[in-house]
This record gives sequence, structure tokens and C-alpha cells, in this order.
Amino acid sequence: MRIWKQDIDLASLNGWSTNTLMEAIGIQITAMGDDWLQGTMPVDRRTHQPYGLLHGGASVALAETLGSTAAMLTLDSAKERAVGLDINANHMRGVLSGTVTGTARPLHLGRSTQVWEIRIEDENGKLVCISRLTMAVVPATAVGSR
Repeated sequence: MRIWKQDIDLASLNGWSTNTLMEAIGIQITAMGDDWLQGTMPVDRRTHQPYGLLHGGASVALAETLGSTAAMLTLDSAKERAVGLDINANHMRGVLSGTVTGTARPLHLGRSTQVWEIRIEDENGKLVCISRLTMAVVPATAVGSR
């Protein structure tokens, strides 16, 4: 069953990231299905920690980007916005280079909160990070606009 209330294409979704952290570290929304959103992030100098591995914070940035974007797409943006309440992440495997892909899927879509699971995998489909993001649904007047 399709959960999206907004009809938007990938180019427009990626346009939301202009002049943001997402653009700076190369996050791209790449695909969406009826109840999932997917995106990629390069593993390079922009997303490395000092030992040359993918920085855990970069993984969390990808997870929050995917989960919060997906949450917004389930809402009528004229009336509601989604804002982050909590995020956690378990880092399973190091990545030195290439691209990681994250997929956000809802665990709970309530009137006032949403919970999203974001799985981040390496180019071989191996789990790199698993994250859970909790979003608050607030009136559109409570936060700024895009």
C-alpha cells in the first residue's frame, strides 16, 4: 500500500538538499517504492574518519536524511511537518571506499509520531549500519518552510 501523500519526483527531492549538509557530503535520493525510500552516499574524504573508514556520523546523517525525508512525504506539507526526536545507530561493519546505500521503511506512522528503520549496506549488500529514527509530527506553522 502506498504511504506517500506527496507526489514528487527524485530530482525535486534531491533539490531540497541544495546548499545543505546532504549536498556537501554527496547524499542522493535514488529510488522510492510504495513504502520505502532509498539513497546513496559516497565513502570518500568527505565521509571518512581519521583512520580512513566511513565516519559513523556520516552514516547517521544518511539515516536521518532518508528517514526525515520519507516522514515528510507521508504528510500534507501545508498542514504538518516532521521533526526529529531521536536517532540511534549500530555500526556493524567498516567501509573504506565506494558507496553505501540506505533504505528507510516505516515501523510506525502515527498522528503525532513516526518511527523509521534505516538499513545502510555496502556495495556487496552487507549491513554497515542499522538505525532507528523517531519523528514528531507538528503543525506546519511550528517550523520553517523549504
